[in-house]
Amino acid sequence: QVQLVGSGGGLVQPGGSLRLSCAASGIIKSIGAMGWYRQAPGKERELVAVVTSSGMTNYADSVKGRFTISRDNSRNTVYLQMNSVKPEDTAIYYCNADIRSLYSRNNYWGQGTQVTVSS
Repeated sequence: QVQLVGSGGGLVQPGGSLRLSCAASGIIKSIGAMGWYRQAPGKERELVAVVTSSGMTNYADSVKGRFTISRDNSRNTVYLQMNSVKPEDTAIYYCNADIRSLYSRNNYWGQGTQVTVSS
């Protein structure tokens, strides 16, 4: 059974940094695009950043220049380096990936990790 497990959230002060990780496990043949989304209280889930299997990246305008997405294909892991964080970055962050397992290809979500930016 394929799973995505995210980690690295927590409380950080404005202007600080945080690194999120998300690892895929199970019988995996290949992974396509991997990304991070976030959902703040009372708001819809939104795309933060995505990285393709070839390494191309795309970011939400609100995080460009502050966040960096990367992936380690040998570890089936995607990262989100968050720098110069702001209170408006407070949200639950979810990882997402297109994964081809032994018998099928599906889109998977991680369980979510809370990021709180506050002094």
